[in-house]
Amino acid sequence: MKIKDLTLIALITALTCIFAPLSIPIIISPVPISLTNLVLLTGVYLIDWKSATFSYLAYLCLGLVGLPIFSGFSGGVSKLAGPTGGYLIGFLFMTMIAGIFVKNFRKNLPLLIVGMVLANLVNYIFGTLWLSLQLNLNFIAGLSIGVFPYLLGDLIKTILAMIMGPLLAKRLSPLK
Repeated sequence: MKIKDLTLIALITALTCIFAPLSIPIIISPVPISLTNLVLLTGVYLIDWKSATFSYLAYLCLGLVGLPIFSGFSGGVSKLAGPTGGYLIGFLFMTMIAGIFVKNFRKNLPLLIVGMVLANLVNYIFGTLWLSLQLNLNFIAGLSIGVFPYLLGDLIKTILAMIMGPLLAKRLSPLK
């Protein structure tokens, strides 16, 4: 792996550590509004999906050892074991899926949109299943507090990532 690749991985990890803790709690759910998905979906345009996945794993490990880089400036294994832990795991698969679609369909907007929707859907499934288990809810009730309130915001963040990602990649292309 080249130094510039490692540098970009570290940069995406650092950006995740900076933006993920910035979150807004909402009254109806233990799941806050977070910028994590915006950073991850933008990052897959800047580095390949394997590097983006490694970057997220590095972020996850840093948070699990206690650094306050998860939503709400929290950290530790308890965050993974709590109601939002499924989303933290789902982000891993979201990054992989979005990255694979960006790699293979960057110029094909309809397929790229399908990939981004699928990536978000997989994250929602992991998050909702874990949230429902943690709060002893059925899946529909889990969706009502863990997905439905976030759909519009996540759509906006996904669109922003699909706009910013290629622009940033173009700006950073001399580094590659």
